[in-house]
Amino acid sequence: MKPHALAVHIFVGLLAISGCKSTGETIESHSPTPAAKPSGPASGTADALRAEADKAIDTDALIAWRRHFHQYPELSNREVETSKYIAARLRELGLSPKTGIARNGVVAVIEGGKPGPVVALRADIDALPVTEEVPLPFASKATATWEGKTVGVMHACGHDAHTAMLLTAAKSLLAVKKELPGKVVLIFQPAEESVPLAEQPAGADLMVREGVLENPKVDAIFGLHVFAGMKAGTIGWRRGPIMAAGDRFEIIVEGRQAHGSKPWAGIDPIVTGSEIVGALQTIVSRGVDLTLEPAVVTVGQFEAGVRNNIIPERARLVGTIRTFNNAMRAQIHRRVREIAEKVADAHGAKAIVRLENGYPITANDPALMDAMLPTLTRLHPTGTVEATKLTGSEDFSFYAMKVPGVFLFLGITEPSKLDTCDSNHSPRFEIDESALPTGVRMLTHLAIDYLMKASNSLEH
Repeated sequence: MKPHALAVHIFVGLLAISGCKSTGETIESHSPTPAAKPSGPASGTADALRAEADKAIDTDALIAWRRHFHQYPELSNREVETSKYIAARLRELGLSPKTGIARNGVVAVIEGGKPGPVVALRADIDALPVTEEVPLPFASKATATWEGKTVGVMHACGHDAHTAMLLTAAKSLLAVKKELPGKVVLIFQPAEESVPLAEQPAGADLMVREGVLENPKVDAIFGLHVFAGMKAGTIGWRRGPIMAAGDRFEIIVEGRQAHGSKPWAGIDPIVTGSEIVGALQTIVSRGVDLTLEPAVVTVGQFEAGVRNNIIPERARLVGTIRTFNNAMRAQIHRRVREIAEKVADAHGAKAIVRLENGYPITANDPALMDAMLPTLTRLHPTGTVEATKLTGSEDFSFYAMKVPGVFLFLGITEPSKLDTCDSNHSPRFEIDESALPTGVRMLTHLAIDYLMKASNSLEH
C-alpha cells in the first residue's frame, strides 16, 4: 500500500471510530437531521475552529475580489496581471507567495501552529475566449489574440469566483492558524481551460511537474467548481469518476481535386468525410457497452473547399472524445482510427488520424470522499446531494492522480432561473454571488476537518 493510501486508510478508520459516516452506500440526498457529533476534545476543537473561521469570512472582500477578476479576465497562460493581483493580496494577508510556477501560477503556504499533515486547496485563475453579453456594471470589456484571432475575454466558467473564494478562505484560515495542526497549501493555477499544442504541458500538469505537491509534500487535495443549473449554495459530491477524460482527434481526408461538374474525375473528400462523421456515431450507439459508463464522440469542426464548383483536395474533421473508463477510452480511440481509415479506403481516399490525450478522468478518492462527506452534510444538511457525472473535463485530475483528491460542485444559479439559465462557457453565464460564502466555508471546513482528523490518526 502506498504511503498516502495508508494515511487515508488510517484517517477513514479514525473517522469511523469517532462516529463519523464512512461507508460505501449510495446517497442521493440528505435530510436535515443533524449529524451525530463525535465526542472528545478533538471534535470540540474542530467545532471551535470552524466557527472561528466562519466569523472571519470577509464577504465584502470576497465580492470585491470576484468582481475585480471578472472585470479584468486573462486567457490561459496569459494571466500575468491576475497573478500579480493574487500575489499582492496574499502578501497583504502576511503570506509569502511563490510566483511564476507553471508560468503564471501562484502558491502560498499557511503554516499551522502545531505539527501535522499537509492539505492543498486549489483554484484555477484563467478565463475563456468568449465575448460577454451579461449587462453587469463590472462586465468584461477585455479582448485578446487567441490562435491568430481577436477574441473577447470573459470569466464564462466561474474561475473568477474560484480565485476569490480561495483568497477569502486563506484569510479565514489565517485567523485560526495557531490552532491548525499542519499546513495548508494554496494553489492558484493557470491554464485550466487548455492552451495551444505549442504551449503544452500547462496548467495542473505543469504545476505537478514543477513540484507543487512536493515541498511541502501534500497528503490530500480539495477543489471545487461552480456550476450553472444547480441551485445557489447546493453542494454536489460523488465517489469515483466525476468528470470525463477529454481527448481530441483530427482526421485529414485526402482525396483528388476535380471540377464540380465532373465528380467522377476526382475523389471527393467531402462525401468521404461525411460518411466518416456518420460512421463515428456508431461507436457510442453500437460499439461500446453504455451500461458500464457513458461516452461521447463529437465532431465539432468540418472544414473543406473554397468554391461551389470545385471538389477540394482535402477535408479536415476535428472532434472530442469523452470517457469515464480507461479501457473504454482506448477502445474508442482504436475505433475512431479504424473507421476513418477504412471508410476513406472504401472511397479511394486516404485518412490521416491524429489522436491526442487531453485531461485524464477526474475521480474522487472513494475513501477520502467518504471521510469528508460529514463535513459537507454538517455544513449544508439539506443542500448536499450526490451529483451526476459530467462529461466535461478538468485538469484537477493531474493532482488527484498523485495524491488523494476530492473535487466538488457548487451551485450558483438563482432558484427562479434554474430552467432558463445559460450554462458554463456561455456569453450569458451568470453567478448568484449569494452562493460564494458557502464555497468559502466548504474550503475552510474541509481543510480544518482533514487536518484535525488526519493529525489525530498520525498520533495513534
